[in-house]
Amino acid sequence: MKSGQPAKASIALAAALALCACSTGARKPDLALPAAYEAPPGTAILAPEALDTWWTIFGDPELDGLERDALRLSPDARTQEARLVEAGATRASGVWQTYPTGDITGSASKKHTSPIGAPPSSLVPVGGVSESDVADFKVSWELDFLGGLATQRHALAADYAATRFNVEGARATLVANVADSYFQARGLAIQLADADVSVKIESELLGIADTKASLGLGPTSDADRIAGQLDQAKSQAESLAAQLHVAQRELLILVGRGIEPVEDLPVSADVPDPPPVPRAVPGELLARRPDVREADWRMRAAALRTKLAKEQIFPNLVLQPAAGLARTVAPGIGVASIVPLLLFPQQQTTATSYWSYGVGLDQPVLDIPRLLQDAKAQGARTEQAVIAYEKAVQSAYGDAEDALVSLAADEQRLVVLNDGEVRAHRAYEAAKLGYQAGVDDLTTALTAEQDWRTDRAALTAERVQALRRAVQVYNALGGGWGYGAPGPAQARRAP
Repeated sequence: MKSGQPAKASIALAAALALCACSTGARKPDLALPAAYEAPPGTAILAPEALDTWWTIFGDPELDGLERDALRLSPDARTQEARLVEAGATRASGVWQTYPTGDITGSASKKHTSPIGAPPSSLVPVGGVSESDVADFKVSWELDFLGGLATQRHALAADYAATRFNVEGARATLVANVADSYFQARGLAIQLADADVSVKIESELLGIADTKASLGLGPTSDADRIAGQLDQAKSQAESLAAQLHVAQRELLILVGRGIEPVEDLPVSADVPDPPPVPRAVPGELLARRPDVREADWRMRAAALRTKLAKEQIFPNLVLQPAAGLARTVAPGIGVASIVPLLLFPQQQTTATSYWSYGVGLDQPVLDIPRLLQDAKAQGARTEQAVIAYEKAVQSAYGDAEDALVSLAADEQRLVVLNDGEVRAHRAYEAAKLGYQAGVDDLTTALTAEQDWRTDRAALTAERVQALRRAVQVYNALGGGWGYGAPGPAQARRAP
């Protein structure tokens, strides 16, 4: 990861965003971080794009395929995508509520009436068919003269951004868990291979001990002791085989391929050397870590809601325009135009239209003490969000530094264990040559081989640990969520 000017720019950007969130009266968060980690400086320079897909640095096609499957098929990944869709729809719904609202209502009826009893007079209509059709369009438009509706929209955008970064954090955790489980499975495969070799060595030692005992060249207790060690080696091999099967199954479930047989997930019994420790600047965590970004946006949303709570004591003005149409048809009396004063029953139709406007004023008076306390409570929640943001920053720094320190220590341990394994292998080769030349017996050669296998197992176990530690480093530095290049989850950003 590059340092210097890009790091300063990221710090300045994060600080400016935090100040923008605090313009509503919230306390300015403390973003102070050391200039460098208290860890040995790294040697690898990683571009943001490389840290986005850090698992490709290991150069393992099987791991790359598992990560692709996890991001595409994993239940966790699909759940997070659904959460993001839900958050986007919730935000859009809330935004629409800040704009004018209105409904078109209508009704239509038709009624037929008939007289009961004596026939009515022909000049006074009684009964018949009546129809009524009504349509109204009424609008309610709150005037945003104090900017409260705009603030509410910004708060909704901040909520969405916080959820998006929470989703990105879950994605980063998923890819880290996949890599960690994969390297752990490879470590178990190595231990299983070493356990099989131990069974072989103990079996050969047991054969030598039995031969010596039968010839009277050694005590039978040696054979009994080696037989016990052989049983332990076989038991260890069975246990490791079961553990490897469980690890393969859990990894398949993690990447969304849980119904496949474990044979579809081959795990080789070797591990590469861990990549070098990357260079890192603490201030870059403010822009790279999704959990820090999430805490930042939650702080902004809380600050905006504090502003909204304070504005509740001010009046609200609402425009209420309306328009409508109506038509009625009912029995009535008609007047003949040819013969004056000649009356006759006739259906009467009336059509009308109207429009109106009004202004509503809502000024809380008796509720002001309650509203002030609500604003005070919201201010306290905002302070909690500021504290949570500060804690997220400090926790991110601590996670990154701890991982960097541990990875540097693992690299030093690898140097020491590698030297020990080389020496043990050299001793085993010498003992084997001595046995072949008839200088040493087979027991000496097999014991030397067993010592070499023990040192080799310690070396490979440390390599696995270093690989898993490297995964922790990349995750702690904020890698694994498409920071450098927009991905599917980043395409729907909050403005």
